[in-house]
Amino acid sequence: MANDTKQSMQGFGTRAIHAGQEPDPATGAVIPPISLSTTFTQPAAEVIQGFDYTRAGNPNRNAFETAIASLEGAEYASAFSSGTAVTSAVLSILPAGSHLIASDALYGGTYESFAKIASKHGIETTIADLRNPHDIAGLFKPNTKMVWIETPSNPTLRIVDIQAIAQHIHQHNKDAFLVVDNTFMTPYFQNPLQLGADVVMHSVTKYINGHSDVLMGVAVTNSPALHKEFQYVQDCMGGVPSPFDCYLARRGLMTLEVRMDRHEQNAIQLAEYLVNHPQVTAVYYPGLESHPQHALVRRQQKGYGAMVSFDIKGNLDNVNRFYKHLKMAKLATSLGGAESLVSSPVYMSHGHVPPALRASLGITETLIRASVGIENVEDIIADFKQALDNAYLKA
Repeated sequence: MANDTKQSMQGFGTRAIHAGQEPDPATGAVIPPISLSTTFTQPAAEVIQGFDYTRAGNPNRNAFETAIASLEGAEYASAFSSGTAVTSAVLSILPAGSHLIASDALYGGTYESFAKIASKHGIETTIADLRNPHDIAGLFKPNTKMVWIETPSNPTLRIVDIQAIAQHIHQHNKDAFLVVDNTFMTPYFQNPLQLGADVVMHSVTKYINGHSDVLMGVAVTNSPALHKEFQYVQDCMGGVPSPFDCYLARRGLMTLEVRMDRHEQNAIQLAEYLVNHPQVTAVYYPGLESHPQHALVRRQQKGYGAMVSFDIKGNLDNVNRFYKHLKMAKLATSLGGAESLVSSPVYMSHGHVPPALRASLGITETLIRASVGIENVEDIIADFKQALDNAYLKA
């Protein structure tokens, strides 16, 4: 659905609350109701008017898609049943025999989709370190149709220069398009379409919904052709979210700005604390001046996000003691909820990535990934402090 020009000029927080969120015309309800109907009446046999079948469209899905497109500064958005379903949708629109290039620092599920699923359908993948954007020039093939990058990356927060990669793609291969996984940053902190990307994807499950109770994904674009492809995949393959999930995700968007501000404030303070902790050997956070790509971060992003990864001394036993002694933060997969979560990428998000690739990315047994929540920051730091202290006490 195309954005309203007047609305697109409003502030981020205003659009997060009002875009696609019109009062119910029947009742005047300020918050539109959940539309659970799977089918809709039509005026005549040969006429399809408005909604017809909820797989192809639904009022709650339209409201969410309109809002997220507005926040990314895009014309179109297509919601899917998960972030992984977005990856599958993107792969499904590539012609048979295509070649794709992907940054090596990817979510483990994305890597698996490329290495183990796409390969079964004749799609070849080149995995490469794209931190130097000029390196991509030598990776193009005549059949290269897509480049996929994740920045900042999961879990070691590597940064890829979106604008430089986009320029290389559009100069070397006009048939290829660039997809950016913007899950960690959200539209509040980074807008890849403005930097030359063709598609932005999000795992809505994470910060966009923000409450750890929705499984959902979205693809956003300014390309009518790509949008038409995504719409066809929604309708034909059926990997769409439920109206209730769309309702919850749209509700989550209303507080995205204030949540991300608080997430980031807490993450900065936790990262600074960890840098000075004697048992921490490395901290990965884009907001630290010590981050090797901090200058690019400041140029490309509007903020630093809330993901902080860090290495600790010792071994897996120390890591597990740290997890065991956490009182508030929880050991769990996923991220982006209001609560603080920690995870072990080597066994969880990246457990199926080849060991050699994991090692090259710095994903070891002593790497801990923290999704910093919006609790009081003093409580977060106190929880990490006592857990780290206890991780090294002899049993």
